[in-house]
Amino acid sequence: MFSSWQVLGRGPKQPFPSLGTFISTLSQRRDAGGRGFAIGIGGPLTGPLGIRHTVRELPPICSDVRQKQRLSIDTLPQEVKAPFPCDPVIPIRTKTTKEFQEDVERAAQSGDWREVREFYLTTFDSFVEINAAFKREANGLFNTIEDSGVNGKFVSAVYDSLLSTPQDIQKSVLKGIINSLLREWKGPRTKDDLRAYFILIQNPQYSSTSTYVIFAHLLRQIAALSEADHHFLVHWLKRLSARRFRQLVERLLQFISTRLFSAEADELPPSAKCSWWIPSATKVLSLFNAANSVSSPPIMPFTDFYNITLEHIDFMEDYRTWQNYGNSNRFSFCQFPFILSTVVKKAIIQKDSEQQMISQARLSLVSKVSRRQRVDMNLLFLNIKVRRAQLLSDSLDELMRKRCDLKKKLRVTFVGEAGLDMGGLTKEWFLLLVRQIFHTDYGMFSFMKDSRCHWFSSWKSDNYSEFQMVGTLMGLAVYNSIALDIHFPLYCYRKLLTPPTVPSDPNAFVGTATATLDDLQQVMPDLAHGLAELLSYEGNVEEDFYLTFQVFQEEMGVVKSYNLKPGGDKISVTKQNRKEYVQLYIDFLLNKSIYKQFAAFYHGFHSVCASDALMLLRPEEVEMLVCGSPELDMSALQKAAQYEGYGKMDATVRFFWDVVLAFPPELQKKLLHFATGSDRVPVGGMADLNFKICKIDVPTDWWVHGTSNRPSVLQCVHLSINVSICPSMCPHVHQCVHLSINVSLHQSMG
Repeated sequence: MFSSWQVLGRGPKQPFPSLGTFISTLSQRRDAGGRGFAIGIGGPLTGPLGIRHTVRELPPICSDVRQKQRLSIDTLPQEVKAPFPCDPVIPIRTKTTKEFQEDVERAAQSGDWREVREFYLTTFDSFVEINAAFKREANGLFNTIEDSGVNGKFVSAVYDSLLSTPQDIQKSVLKGIINSLLREWKGPRTKDDLRAYFILIQNPQYSSTSTYVIFAHLLRQIAALSEADHHFLVHWLKRLSARRFRQLVERLLQFISTRLFSAEADELPPSAKCSWWIPSATKVLSLFNAANSVSSPPIMPFTDFYNITLEHIDFMEDYRTWQNYGNSNRFSFCQFPFILSTVVKKAIIQKDSEQQMISQARLSLVSKVSRRQRVDMNLLFLNIKVRRAQLLSDSLDELMRKRCDLKKKLRVTFVGEAGLDMGGLTKEWFLLLVRQIFHTDYGMFSFMKDSRCHWFSSWKSDNYSEFQMVGTLMGLAVYNSIALDIHFPLYCYRKLLTPPTVPSDPNAFVGTATATLDDLQQVMPDLAHGLAELLSYEGNVEEDFYLTFQVFQEEMGVVKSYNLKPGGDKISVTKQNRKEYVQLYIDFLLNKSIYKQFAAFYHGFHSVCASDALMLLRPEEVEMLVCGSPELDMSALQKAAQYEGYGKMDATVRFFWDVVLAFPPELQKKLLHFATGSDRVPVGGMADLNFKICKIDVPTDWWVHGTSNRPSVLQCVHLSINVSICPSMCPHVHQCVHLSINVSLHQSMG
């Protein structure tokens, strides 16, 4: 494979003798005219009007996550009327996709590549020539942001054939790209310039590290474009095929990983001289993330933007850099949280939590010492003491009374029961409390059968402290890395991040997120379907539906009416105002009717998880932190399992896993729920469960039934933490039966 140093030539026939000569030439051009766009390693950028900027002074493509306007989320304008300069006259090129493919096929058969070589040499020599080759109409305007005017099929054909051409043709393309990037910086970019960038970034040659120097300079120029230019690129990118889009995203992720952890020191320039590589690549990647976000449905899962190699950097240092963003323009990955995996975000939250816990404990200790009081080591913990018979009321009292200790390590004690909490009692406390709170008889939450999720009851009260306790409970679960068996719709977690940090104004609205028909679909699918039919109805809406802007809701057995707008009971729903009716109705159901309940829930959660790290999270990621992932991989659990009294290759252990791996998914979930209290997997994967299989010698009768003064083995294991107990002597068939009983009875042991 040829090296990037070999292709940095002045033209197709005059190569630079060295990279230093190349950079010197750039500097001379910049200094001579004051208009050149320097792309030398580590050098400054000369922008429009000859103003010089360093890479750290360039405005970010995507606003910091703490600012309101985020390119990756906000609705982008359909058209941007930017003052683009006039495009230059483009020469007419008539070669079609079919003709080009025939040329390549003919060259491959004959070995005569002259015509193909001339095409590539001409096409990539300048931005004008790139447009001449790939623009659908050479001098067409294409003023809409949705249409790039590029012949995408021709671009794909040219690039798909490129890697199969002789090496000298591939080198000529790279030399042409260098010439294109070396053209004078002309101030505001034309639409044709944007088209050229859009085409150049699709070049498959950038998959090779030997081309990374050129790729980096291309990324740098794209990163330095204006916000209006980026909006155009975002909408053009979202129209790429899913295959091409994914290839480009993976290429950028690989570029970042390779620059961070280069295996061969001589393969790339020294990091100190190209510190702008990673910021430029990450900013360009944010354009792809924005394109993915504004696409419906998304082109690829948001998790595919994660760069797992970032799990090996000092992400806490990166986090601290981001926290100090107001006083520094230093780049940090936390500015672009879409690239950080949930594993990294969880680790940041945990370490941030630990620091807050240590800080709280230190303050308590210092206070005791300063008053010359005996130091009680219990000060280091959030100690919760509850009676089983009064579990809910005791828990509420304890959490309200110890609000200042919520960020300490949680430790649970059941009154009248001996034993230290090594994790099992905490797990049991969460398990029993969640089961009681979400029981339909308790009335705090309604279970929506159609969506199989819980939603907030709309009953009115003078005290919503129990909803605050549920929020606190969720916060404690995140803080203490415990997955809860709760089922809220995704919209609930979006409300929980609205806003992601508690406003300083105590009267500010919280937990009120814009709601759509899709959000209602998550909670009340039947009603959402009915409202969708109302919106699409072609008959006489007013006479056929006979609706007004008044809705009715049952609360504690009493039906109450609410106006969606002033005088709503006297305003009929018509074809003209039905969209307003649907929007107001959705907002009423998901926001206004439960505002006080959710506000208490919101403040409870944030009383524990008040951290800048929450700003890094998507609603889906908050759900994963609270509940874990629904994707099971029992083979991974087998690899991570620990054993006590057994060896990994013992016959009993091997048969245990044969049985478990043969279970259908639903039964595997029940087994996981029985052993861990949740049928979901922690963010870190099965390895984070610390799953243990223990050997126990008991009579067969004790396995299920126990005795009058001894609980059954099943009852014991259900109160253990992530433990499955197997009998020491049991025929294979009996073991299979015992295991099935173990799983199927778990619901009846609460």
